[in-house]
Amino acid sequence: MAARELPVRHRAFAFTPVVVVYLALAALLVVGSVLVALDGGVLLDHGGVLNILTRSTVLGLVAIGQTLVIVTGSLDLSVAYLAGLCSLVAAETMAGSTAMIVPGVLAALAVAAVVGLVNGLVITVLKANAFIATLGVALVLRGYLEHNYTGPAGSVPRAFQHVGYDRIGPVPVSALLMLALAAAAWWYLRRTRTGYHMYAVGGDIDVARLSGVRTGRTIVTAHVVCAVMAGLAGVFLASRLGSGAPYVGTDAGYDLESIAAVVLGGTALAGGRGGVAGTIGGVLILATLDTIFDDLGVNSFFKDVVRGVVLVVAVALYARGRHTGRQA
Repeated sequence: MAARELPVRHRAFAFTPVVVVYLALAALLVVGSVLVALDGGVLLDHGGVLNILTRSTVLGLVAIGQTLVIVTGSLDLSVAYLAGLCSLVAAETMAGSTAMIVPGVLAALAVAAVVGLVNGLVITVLKANAFIATLGVALVLRGYLEHNYTGPAGSVPRAFQHVGYDRIGPVPVSALLMLALAAAAWWYLRRTRTGYHMYAVGGDIDVARLSGVRTGRTIVTAHVVCAVMAGLAGVFLASRLGSGAPYVGTDAGYDLESIAAVVLGGTALAGGRGGVAGTIGGVLILATLDTIFDDLGVNSFFKDVVRGVVLVVAVALYARGRHTGRQA
């Protein structure tokens, strides 16, 4: 009996990817605080915490959606351009009128859902590779933005800007909303039939199909949800900027940054493993790194080098851990 219980106890105290990413975040906060202090600053003062959480909000929204599609074994490279497009749709629909806030938000999310539906159908019906399919949609969106916009457009009413700037103590209200959506996405993946199907499809799409899972519908659903989350990110950016901006998503690199956050959080790019809890840890690591670099005045080249090294090391550690687990 004792021999049977031993593996269970071992798993209970295992260093899962979620545990590892939050331990890495804690270590980064300690090291970052020391480095910033040596430079004469304070990392985790009121302003520092606010910067980290504000940086985390938009990336977190995009990464939550990206987690769902990566769990299914897919990905979405159109989210950056989609965020810019949705910021424009929201701002131009609102046109500075408080009465148009709800229609503006709904219009932006409807556009996002349509783009997500197109992504999903191209992948499932036309059998296109997810990388190529979503890259193609991204290029279509870029062409539309370049042809129709040369800069910011539209305006959001002052009342709507409270979404982007209000906070409770050092915690932005927008960050709390992002965390609430993360909790909802966690529940969706872990407690609903569609969530189970997403893991099944990512694990082995052929086995899932033979088991009765509607794989096409599952992949389309993941892409629609991902696009809607990118649309929400665009709406939030409009509230911060006061208008829509065509390249606000691509300038920040939310397409690749969101994938990096998901991978840092322990979700396998091949699909079938991972989740939102780890993704939020990955988002916080990237946001903390950016805040530390800004406080230290590090140039952009070195920032990208460190991010790349962190990502490669994380993937290598996760891969080594899975290999060791299989050998055990």
